[in-house]
Parts: sequence; C-alpha cells; structure tokens
Amino acid sequence: MVEINRKKLKLHGFNNLTNSLSFNIYDICYAKTKQHQEEYIRYIDEVYNAERLTKILTDVSDIIGANVLNIASQDYEPQGASVTMLISEGPLHADNLANTESPGPLSKTVLGHLDKSHITVHTYPESHPHEGISTFRADIDVSTCGVISPLKALNYLIHAFESDIVTVDYRIRGFTRDTHGVKHFQDHHINSIQNYFSAETHGNYQMIDVNVYQENIFHTKMLLKQFELNNYLFGAGIEEFSETEARDIRAAVRREMLEIFYGRNLDKLPVGF
Repeated sequence: MVEINRKKLKLHGFNNLTNSLSFNIYDICYAKTKQHQEEYIRYIDEVYNAERLTKILTDVSDIIGANVLNIASQDYEPQGASVTMLISEGPLHADNLANTESPGPLSKTVLGHLDKSHITVHTYPESHPHEGISTFRADIDVSTCGVISPLKALNYLIHAFESDIVTVDYRIRGFTRDTHGVKHFQDHHINSIQNYFSAETHGNYQMIDVNVYQENIFHTKMLLKQFELNNYLFGAGIEEFSETEARDIRAAVRREMLEIFYGRNLDKLPVGF
C-alpha cells in the first residue's frame, strides 16, 4: 500500500517510481594566512572524512528504513572524500511514519520499504587563492523506490552539517500502476520541499522555490539569514582584527554566500547585506 494523492491504492506489483533527492550544502569561513587555509582544509578532511560520512549515511538509511547492502568509501589526496551505499528494502520499525508533507525526524524511529536504491556523498573543500575565503561543499544523493520519500531525511541532514547555503533538488521519475492498470506519476503528495523542514530551520534560512509541478520537479534554495563573524574566523579570533578589517571580512564572507546562493558573481553587495 502507498499513499497517492492522499488516497491509499493497491499497486499492481512493485512500486516502479523512483524518488531522487540531491542535497548540496556549503560551509564558508575566513582563513587569513596560507597556513590557516591549509589547516582549514585538513580540519574539514578530518571532520568530514569517509568514516564520519559513512556514519551520516547510515543514519539516513535508518531514517528512510533501509538495509545497507554494500558500502564503498574513499578518502582522497590532497583533499575530499566519497561514500556510496547500496540499500534495499528494510524491515518495519516502531510506529508507522506516514509519508506526509511534513518534517522528518532526527532520531532512528521511522519506517520505510525500499529496493534498487542508493545513497552517495562527495565532499569538495577549496579556498580562494588571494582573499582568505575557504569553502566546503558536500553533495548528497538519495535515490529510493518505496513508501517513505527521501525528503524525510532532510531534517536530519540539515542538522548533521553546518550549512550556510543549501540547495535541494527533488524529482519523482517514471510511473507505477494500480491494480486497475492506471498509471500514477506520484506516490505521495508534495507542494514544496520547504514543508519538510522544521520551524527552527525556517527561522534560520531565507528560502526560494523553483518548482515545475507538471514534471514532478521541485527545487529549493536556502541562505542563512544571520551569522556571527567570530564563528567564521579560522585560526584567529575577532579581537585580532581592527573594526575596519572585521567589516571587510564580514562583507567578503557574505559576498561568498550570496554568490553561491544566486549562482553568479556580484560586483557589489545588495543593499541591506
């Protein structure tokens, strides 16, 4: 049984729809010296190494109710890591978690039935050659067939990574048939990816949707509303900079966030930033 347009219908055979979630996060910081930039890259590689990423993806598989069949992981030189998991239909856990358009949990008390599915993550640390800005990006892809949408893992992923900018793409591919032979191109109701985020997340981020409903394509971009500069200085504290330097660094960090969020280079910051 799956939920289609809020009505439970019996399917003819396996659910042939594929729910594909692509989730990209960016973390920004300022590292003044070449040494600090290199230390930042090493720090990111340590905090988000293949072992830590495997733990995060294992939690995601639990959230969407999957059995892990195979794990391939790799730390790269000079930087970055990748993890790929093959997952299959999992057992029923705890109380039923309806596939409704609502935030998913942060703990492992969920259910799901999956098959022919996978989860992957790749990391990309990098730094500006001259201006001290360093950026960490993680790309996560979750592809599932079954009852629970991978969107239920978003709430956990937002909290698992310290994210300044987030882009989320979700697409439902293919079709499945009910017992009368009628095709269904959705296996759950969705208006916006934003409905899968908690109230706390909505309070922290500016969000923009770009959706193509007739194609079952959904896109949400998120930008952190406020930040404390002292939390973005790597290898130094704010007391080590003059007021003018701190203002310029804050503007540079904010510019990096805005350029990634809007997907273009900016000649100057918009009014109010």
